[in-house]
Amino acid sequence: MSIDLFVIPVVQLQGVGSQKAEELHALGISTVGELLEYYPFRYEDYRIRELSEVKDGEKITVQGTIASMPSVQRYGRKSRLTSRVTVEGILVTAVWFNRAFLQDQLTPGREITLTGKWDQRRRHLTVAESEFPDRGGAKSGTLQPVYSVGGTLTQSWLRKTMDRALTQYGGLIPEMLPPDLVDKHKLVPRREAIMRIHRPENTREGQEARRRMVYEELFLFQLKLQAYRATHLKQPDGVAHPVNNEDIRTFVGALPFSLTDSQKQVINEILHDMKQPYVMNRLLQGDVGAGKTVVAAVALYATVKAGNQGALMVPTEILAEQHARSLSKLFEPYGIQVGLLTGSLTERRRRDVLASLQMGLSDIVVGTHALIQEDVFFRSLGLVVTDEQHRFGVNQRSILRRKGMNPDVLTMTATPIPRTLAITVFGDMDVSTLRERPKGRKPIKTYWVKHDMMDRVLGFIRREAEAGRQTFFICPLIEESEKLDVQNAIDLHMQLRQALPELPVGLLHGRMSPADKEAAMAAFADGETTVLVSTTVIEVGVDVPNATLMIVMDADRFGLSQLHQLRGRVGRGEHQSYCILIADPKSENGQERMKAMTDTDDGFEISRRDLELRGPGEFFGTKQSGMPEFRLANLLNDFEVLEQARDDAAQLTSREEFWSSPVYGELRDHLQRETRMQGEPLD
Repeated sequence: MSIDLFVIPVVQLQGVGSQKAEELHALGISTVGELLEYYPFRYEDYRIRELSEVKDGEKITVQGTIASMPSVQRYGRKSRLTSRVTVEGILVTAVWFNRAFLQDQLTPGREITLTGKWDQRRRHLTVAESEFPDRGGAKSGTLQPVYSVGGTLTQSWLRKTMDRALTQYGGLIPEMLPPDLVDKHKLVPRREAIMRIHRPENTREGQEARRRMVYEELFLFQLKLQAYRATHLKQPDGVAHPVNNEDIRTFVGALPFSLTDSQKQVINEILHDMKQPYVMNRLLQGDVGAGKTVVAAVALYATVKAGNQGALMVPTEILAEQHARSLSKLFEPYGIQVGLLTGSLTERRRRDVLASLQMGLSDIVVGTHALIQEDVFFRSLGLVVTDEQHRFGVNQRSILRRKGMNPDVLTMTATPIPRTLAITVFGDMDVSTLRERPKGRKPIKTYWVKHDMMDRVLGFIRREAEAGRQTFFICPLIEESEKLDVQNAIDLHMQLRQALPELPVGLLHGRMSPADKEAAMAAFADGETTVLVSTTVIEVGVDVPNATLMIVMDADRFGLSQLHQLRGRVGRGEHQSYCILIADPKSENGQERMKAMTDTDDGFEISRRDLELRGPGEFFGTKQSGMPEFRLANLLNDFEVLEQARDDAAQLTSREEFWSSPVYGELRDHLQRETRMQGEPLD
């Protein structure tokens, strides 16, 4: 019978009293099992090296013999201890700062191990640590783990405590992975890996230990998701849409443009899912302007032709109104009725929309979060589409889905993420990706300028206006803020009206009434205003093909993905479009963002750089997305391991023996401890 190390309190270890236990608890360590899985984030190298191998300024550990009596110089409370040490026959000057108490121990002829910074020209070593072999120096010749510590916990104490835990309980560390996976990937056994990761003999040993534990960490995470899919998502209790391929071909053939190969492939994936009796749970991601809305329209058309209703939930009223107009125009020849449900509808109009949904008179409804209110009922909801899904909380998306009998779900995002991260954050979903842009779309030219070049920017606006084109001018805040020295929309609107008296300049921001917002957007879309000063309310989805110039004020205040979204508001027509970023970034991070934007307009590359700059948790908003925190795995560097782990987990959970064979008992026990296997639904 195996002992569960995750139930043994850490206080059972020698040297761990109540205070230390509390401080370990603050690090997330309450049991011996959690302590053993508290891995070092790097190693201090105390291996002995030869002076000839070391570059000037490098850290080095050397062994030598004390050659002279030490001397001490004092400067108030500070001191400088100096001694000559013979290393490899070379006389080296060793200097300790504020270590005068060592003077009596530095006797000529005594062997010593020194670690410090090497000054090659002066043959001078600034000593950080020193040990005497005749006292049994513990560090010299080793790689020492470095852990994150806090409070009164020190590296030395944690290393000793970890050694005690490994000595006392290391033999009880269970193997989590089945033998076939260990053999397939040539992994070291789990017990050996955990031992080595805390006590590596050399770099290669540490790397092999890390490789094993990274795979296990990613595999166990994927196992939860794949087991959930196998036991919950693949139940035949969804809406099976009898899709008629000829109907779809007719609808697609009547579109005023031809689909890209990427759009055709994604539509096939979605329609294949919709035909099945299982609930579709698919993520559609694509760069700005890649044509996701058309793909969603084909899916909505398919659900209506199958006798069901469709719902499209979007984050803003402006976007809801735009989608409702474009879908109505698209579906009008087929007699498909499109409703609009937003918070600004009059009470009478709202009642009419709700009644038509409940009676089935409306085939498709487009709306904001107003769609998930309690009094919204459908006659037969077959498909739920959410656009820019990361803007809705988990609960909001779940409520809309529950308004039907397990409807199919298509979530869309224009924030492209590397496939690796998509299958991690949205691991319970199938992922479809649009890589191509519609034919005829020209790349957007992007420039980064400083604030003192505003006159040239105004000249650019005039030239585009003379050619009959329009300009978006974006700034971060609506009105003046004492905390942030940024241009605000209201002031900028007034300044541009004075600087460009010959051009009509409009204003759009989030605090305007819905009617005023719609009027401002309509005036710009119809060409009545040439320049639209706006906050980021236009970031998502707004489509004005005649707008060719996007100017972003204080661009360093925005994240990379947001800047890319803003840039995607232009470049939607036949004319060359431009994006001008106005910024004087003082931080290196701000400069990196500006450089990334001018280097590429590929949303996937932008997303990768954004992840490098911000890290996955901040990029996704960990609380809303469920982004896991991994102990060892780095999702940017370990993406190949993640994809392999996912494939392995999917294959394993699809096999009957996984759920019954004793070989997989440890993994099944692990799943039983996870809340996701105890009935908690994944969104």
